[in-house]
Amino acid sequence: MTFYPPQSTSEAPGSAEPSREEQARSVCLRLLTARARTRAELEGQLAKRGFPDDVSTQVLDRLASAGLIDDADFAEQWVRSRHANAGKGKRALAAELRTKGVDDEVIASALEDIDAGAERLRAEQLVQSKLRREPLNDGDDVKVMRRLVGMLARRGYNQSLALDVVRVELDAEHQRRRV
Repeated sequence: MTFYPPQSTSEAPGSAEPSREEQARSVCLRLLTARARTRAELEGQLAKRGFPDDVSTQVLDRLASAGLIDDADFAEQWVRSRHANAGKGKRALAAELRTKGVDDEVIASALEDIDAGAERLRAEQLVQSKLRREPLNDGDDVKVMRRLVGMLARRGYNQSLALDVVRVELDAEHQRRRV
């Protein structure tokens, strides 16, 4: 068996080191393969890896023109997914998108699909699922209520909505268990 020494890139005819632009593009494509990302997230990753701003801007502009980076589409998908799966309210969703570098106008547009009725319905579903597993002893309603309102608050629902939903669902659960 014959072993050949590996050829270095400087010795190979016609092959050269990839340019910084190609390296940046490769980094972005690798990151986008894992999940969709915002332009600001990709910009931050390129800066962290030491790519100059002009190279980053050029690569990101090309990826955006190719349709691989679209903050508006990202925000809409993020809102739809996190609202349905994690039960997040509008306030929490807006905060998450801001940390990802999405503009406020794009955030407002993405959150338009969630009206007050849809937000209340999702809060009711969350409370109902928690209440099914909750032992309701006499006199524990304050503790249960505080826990459920806190759960909704952590998910970005406003306090008045959370209090109202918990109160109504707690009464409904008491009625259901009496039957």
